[in-house]
Amino acid sequence: MSDRIEKSIFREYDIRGIFEKELNETSVKLIGYYLGQKIGGDKVVSIGYDARSHSPILRDYLTSGLNAAGCKVLDMGMVATPVNYYSNYIDFDGITTDASIMITGSHNPSEYNGFKVTVDQSPFFGADIYALRDEILAHQERIIEDNTAKTDIDVKTPYINFMVKEFDHLKNFPQKIVIDAGNGVADTVITDIFDALHFNYTGLYLEPDGTFPNHHPDPSVEKNLVDVKAALEKDGDIAFAYDGDADRIAVLTHKHNIKGDQMALLYAMKMQNPTVIGEVKCSQVMYDELERRGAKAIMYKTGHSNLKVKMKETGADLACEVSGHIFFKNRYFGYDDAIYATLRMLELIHDGIDLDKEIDALPTVFSTEEIKVETTEEEKFAIIDKVKELLVNPPEDFPKILNIIDVDGVRINFEKGWGLVRASNTTPVLVTRFESTDEALAKEYESKVNALITRAKSLL
Repeated sequence: MSDRIEKSIFREYDIRGIFEKELNETSVKLIGYYLGQKIGGDKVVSIGYDARSHSPILRDYLTSGLNAAGCKVLDMGMVATPVNYYSNYIDFDGITTDASIMITGSHNPSEYNGFKVTVDQSPFFGADIYALRDEILAHQERIIEDNTAKTDIDVKTPYINFMVKEFDHLKNFPQKIVIDAGNGVADTVITDIFDALHFNYTGLYLEPDGTFPNHHPDPSVEKNLVDVKAALEKDGDIAFAYDGDADRIAVLTHKHNIKGDQMALLYAMKMQNPTVIGEVKCSQVMYDELERRGAKAIMYKTGHSNLKVKMKETGADLACEVSGHIFFKNRYFGYDDAIYATLRMLELIHDGIDLDKEIDALPTVFSTEEIKVETTEEEKFAIIDKVKELLVNPPEDFPKILNIIDVDGVRINFEKGWGLVRASNTTPVLVTRFESTDEALAKEYESKVNALITRAKSLL
């Protein structure tokens, strides 16, 4: 059997790899074919793609595979990921989609690309992706002929119209807005929406360019925000930055870089006793504050697919990740959309909420940045299991443990904070994060837990 198809491209939440090396004609045609079979051969599949130069090439390979499986392919062209998701909720001249596939490398370097798959308005991930992988690996000699037959569709116009109608009350919003699209695909729609609503805005790096010539399109990394912060400082009241496919957002005021869990607190202010889901990396402040305000707070696994599924299961109004994925079911469809999140944030300001004042009023905690511990795909989950074993009888000098949450890795609650160790679902690393009401304690938690990780590794 040939070794053409890399097992590693099939990840927990999506399919991802380097163009030509891992995502090539052979692998992508097979992905299209077997995915088409899993969706159901006579089904309608809509495809969109991001700004990378190789995205249309992958679209053609994927289309050939889907056609071979008997699917009808609708092509929406270059769009933002939320626009791709939106295609699952509307009809096109009486045709509705059974599935959508977004071709995007998101915030990864320009040589990467991948597929985010939605089937029956739900994410296709985890066990489904791994079953698809096994099917493809077992049949990788299958030859798929070229067949790029597809029907062009316009999703951007109905998406823009929806946003303009939904936020008509924001017309002539007075504050000066700065946006940084990072040469991703946010501006396939966002300035059309802003112009229709007569917003006063400045745009940076709006032109889609998959080489990302100005900065890397990951708004969770501070160095990528230098230019948008400078523009905000010079002539702006509020700023927003987006990742490569516009499903993640950064919100910046003159005082704060508002993280995803803080955004959730702000959005929840305008909801009546909402249910809000956060990931295990969210601050304890968010969970405590939500409960104090009468909301129901649920802690769950990291990952956009996990959170969307949990939202459906619980009927939650809102979900968030620290990195800036914000999911609205309240007045929306339950998926992560940075453009919609922008408009909801402007709506809060319009309704008289002072963002800085609200953030300043929150209890002060000290959080470490996300720390990555290099390991291997084979070892990362085994280390987590060993850490759990060691926590049953921790070292004498280990901080007092109140309880342990193991919904995703290990979140250890201490008297004045917490520590998290989880295995990344996308890379061969452990991810750790620590938080405390006392800065020195946060560092101590970090030191003690890291020593435990080292011990766990030595026992494998």
